[in-house]
Amino acid sequence: MATLLDISVSALINIVTAFAFLVAFALLRIQPINDRVYFPKWYFKAQRKDPVSTNFVAKFVNLNFKTYLTFLNWMPQALQMSESQLIQHAGLDSVAFLRIYLLGLKIFLPMMVLALIVVVPVNVSGGTLFFLQKELVLSNIDKLSISNLPPKSYRFFVHIALQYLFTFWTCFMLYKEYDTVASMRLRFLASQKSRAQQYTVLVRNVPYVSGQSISDSVDKFFEKNHRNTYLCHQVVYNGYKLAKLVRKRDKLQNWLDYNQLKFERKPAKRPKTKTGFLGLWGERVDSIDYYNQQLEQLEKKMIMERERILQDEKCMLPVSFVSFNSHWGAAVCAQTQQSRNPTLWLTSWAPEKRDVYWKNLAIPFVSLAIRKFLIGVAVFGLVFFYMIPVAFVQSLANLEALEKVAPFLRPVIEVKIIKSFLQGFLPGLALKIFLWALPLLLMLMSKIEGHVSFSKLERRAAAKYYYFMLVNVFLGSIATGTAFGQLDAFLHQPPSQIPRNIGVSIPMKATFFITYIMVDGWAGMASEILRLKPLIIFHLKNMFIVKTDRDRDRAMNPGSVDYPETLPSLQLYFLLGLVYAVVTPILLPFIIVFFLFAFLVYRHQIINVYNQRYESAAAFWPHLHSQIIASLLISQLLLMGLLSTKKALSSTPILIVLPVLTYAFHKYCKSRFEPAFNRYPLEEATERDELEQTEGAGQNLRAYLANAYLHPIFHSCDKAELDEANVEETYAHVSDL
Repeated sequence: MATLLDISVSALINIVTAFAFLVAFALLRIQPINDRVYFPKWYFKAQRKDPVSTNFVAKFVNLNFKTYLTFLNWMPQALQMSESQLIQHAGLDSVAFLRIYLLGLKIFLPMMVLALIVVVPVNVSGGTLFFLQKELVLSNIDKLSISNLPPKSYRFFVHIALQYLFTFWTCFMLYKEYDTVASMRLRFLASQKSRAQQYTVLVRNVPYVSGQSISDSVDKFFEKNHRNTYLCHQVVYNGYKLAKLVRKRDKLQNWLDYNQLKFERKPAKRPKTKTGFLGLWGERVDSIDYYNQQLEQLEKKMIMERERILQDEKCMLPVSFVSFNSHWGAAVCAQTQQSRNPTLWLTSWAPEKRDVYWKNLAIPFVSLAIRKFLIGVAVFGLVFFYMIPVAFVQSLANLEALEKVAPFLRPVIEVKIIKSFLQGFLPGLALKIFLWALPLLLMLMSKIEGHVSFSKLERRAAAKYYYFMLVNVFLGSIATGTAFGQLDAFLHQPPSQIPRNIGVSIPMKATFFITYIMVDGWAGMASEILRLKPLIIFHLKNMFIVKTDRDRDRAMNPGSVDYPETLPSLQLYFLLGLVYAVVTPILLPFIIVFFLFAFLVYRHQIINVYNQRYESAAAFWPHLHSQIIASLLISQLLLMGLLSTKKALSSTPILIVLPVLTYAFHKYCKSRFEPAFNRYPLEEATERDELEQTEGAGQNLRAYLANAYLHPIFHSCDKAELDEANVEETYAHVSDL
């Protein structure tokens, strides 16, 4: 069990690590050679250019030494942009994400002040753990928790009263934030100019009809059932071979650009290349002529492949993007059942063009159900499989048990500084390492499930990761802490004493979570802003791969907010704060530091670095709200169980009302605000249509929607090629399935 000294050592290590990362970031971000790593978003917006200097050294190193003294000026700079400006700059998703950290500060800052003033003195006055020091492994931090109170103590009413107060405060802040974000979403959608997704519905499971193509079936069905609002449709085609040809063409074009730049710099010498594998052997030829010839041949293959796709009805997939002449028409279609058979003509709002995950568009209805079942079983198995490494990580926090298993390590472990490091820093770091690859695996599982948009994929992956964090990191840590960490005490106590020891040891896990917060939330956030991995990769690519400006833009790879990993981690912090607010309040200051520091870091990253791949208008907020409510319910149930082990049966029933009230509040918020995230009111759609008719915005709607959902591989074609492939006439789509 980590002691106060162990926590102090861990805090020192993490503070020094975080400070070192910040100093390194401050030095690296002002170097001209790193400008594209730390400010890529401004390059993509064409509002920043590579630093220019006549001095050769100044092209790589910042020679203005005054700038080295202001290494923390990124913090006030991150706060300068207003929220409305930030929405224009980065979108509503990014702003809503930042509001989660503000919500954490709004909830936990008053709770921390009240808990430290009221709960800690009450806990310290108990003195129970003084008499248990011979039975259990204790620390001074444990004496600040509820475990220090004797059974049947009247002081438990203080914890119950504060649990009610904290619940009401959390619900109040959740309600206000839900209301604010829902209003922001509606204003954001209303303020946007007409976009394709506002008029377009994704139609899946289009039935095959003998004697007619998928395109004809879609056209006839919607002309019959939506005759006044149906405008056009875009069938999705299977273009796997065409996608391969497009990728090959892009590579050849890149080599051609590189050799042309090379020739422009040295006109006296034409670049040469070998025709063999990777240019290592074969006939030596003129590079520019060779790549031009290769591109011409490839273009002919691409045109033939496009014609084959559009003429072969077997290439048509049972999916179509159907567009309407009004918001009202699209809303009616997207939010109603189209057929007597509910498994056919499935309609939903079309994702934003950037948000479409093309590979999953044509998965049949039955296959979707089977995939979801199998992935559910796989996630269940994965969650419980990870119990093994989590239990191992917990064993690191109990060195006494480790010494019994491996007595030869005792001389090393007993060194005071090593012992403090192992108990105060290593468990949190080891758990962080075990969780490193998990989000990628969960994202792959979500793709197999068959979701059709990146935003939905990330929300589903985040939900899986949240369940994992809840079961393994939180409940698993408590279970291993009580079942393994105190095993010796249980074996030497009569059965009647076991519930008491469980009640004592649950709050004691706060020391482990404190170390985890410092590793993940303090040093982890500092490493996030340092961007060491992207920095190294960019310079390696710049040295060995980058040949053209297009390559340099790709090498920047700013990425985006990693919602599948970041949102569940955030929800874990909410869970820890709500559970330990009245149990071990000393954990709350560590969470407050995390929320404040993370808010500054992510605000800087969103302004200068991240380039979101899609905009869902804060569609993740209902899921976040539900999981914070779940954390609140867990905190209430755990407190009830904890008080029951303390023989406070007379006071425990008072808490039974609290989960009921919390769940009723959740149901109210769900019915009050969630429709704004899942539905588009017909009243609002009608008002939007009337406004656009007045402004004349819908006059060229057909031309605007004609190629709105054209697959990215078709955007590589020029206008003449599009006409030749007859894409505009058939409104064809291609999916590289």
